[in-house]
Amino acid sequence: MSYIDLIKDKARADVKTIVLPETRDKRTLIAASKIIEEGLANIIMVGNEEKIMDGAGWLEVDLDGVTVVDPANCEKFEEYVTLLYETRKAKGMTMEKAREILLKDYLTFGVVMVKANDADGMVAGACHATADVLRPSLQILKTAPGSKLVSSFFIMDVPDCKMGADGTFLFGDCGLNQNPNAEELAAIADSSAKSFKQLVGAKPIVAMLSHSTKGSAKHALVDKVVEATRIAHEQYPSLTVDGELQADAALVPSVAKSKAPGSDVAGKANVLIFPNLDCGNIGYKLVQRLAKAEAYGPMLQGMAKPVNDLSRGCSWEDIVGVVALTAVQAQLV
Repeated sequence: MSYIDLIKDKARADVKTIVLPETRDKRTLIAASKIIEEGLANIIMVGNEEKIMDGAGWLEVDLDGVTVVDPANCEKFEEYVTLLYETRKAKGMTMEKAREILLKDYLTFGVVMVKANDADGMVAGACHATADVLRPSLQILKTAPGSKLVSSFFIMDVPDCKMGADGTFLFGDCGLNQNPNAEELAAIADSSAKSFKQLVGAKPIVAMLSHSTKGSAKHALVDKVVEATRIAHEQYPSLTVDGELQADAALVPSVAKSKAPGSDVAGKANVLIFPNLDCGNIGYKLVQRLAKAEAYGPMLQGMAKPVNDLSRGCSWEDIVGVVALTAVQAQLV
């Protein structure tokens, strides 16, 4: 059974309600139909019901069982307006502005539904930039108790691969924090280990990646990773983490023996922490395209409630997978 099939089984075991606000996108409509068909989640779609159903008819997909909420005639609209106003009034939000935003911005409307506990999570990004998805999520939902920052990750499922957890890895941060400092990098490592344990089930073995292994190169970028590893050991003592490690030393046992002998992580890593967003974004896309890996994300961690982004190049199958993962995250909130 593939990794995503295992996640789908988990999602079915405790069905959650997920908002899909991008109802003008045909991939979203197809995905919603498949999610309902497979029993992965209850789905709320935001928008005009007639237009949504017309789109579904044109695509020949069945949206029976989907709940459509139109901001223009939503019974709880004024409650949502008040909630958005109260959450953002310190930043200059007014009731009039909140009303205007919620009528026009389906992403924000979806996030407010999650904030109001009318949904357990949201998935978007098929036709919006990451910043458009994350901005209202960070502003309205905030970080989870105990989280130092919100970061992102991808679950990478690599076919015919014996490395990682039978070919499954977590890559972080690949979508949000552009150049985290050492303390932030350590916090990303801790959050990523927790996410890996929650969503994969195997013991997280965390490699702090660099172009250097154990002092083989000298540079400020290497120093940052070394310091992040030190902080991770100090602040998260239960974490199995090591660095700085080159990717081959982190993954390949034979290379690990020569480059990092005695390391508890080298040659066995399944959680890869990249030193900056350039490395993370390039790395996951190379593995996705060249190794033909399934890439699920960017998922968010550290949020009070789960909201997850999609690549604008995603397929409807990707949306189904991320919804299943979001549902499992919601089970753990």
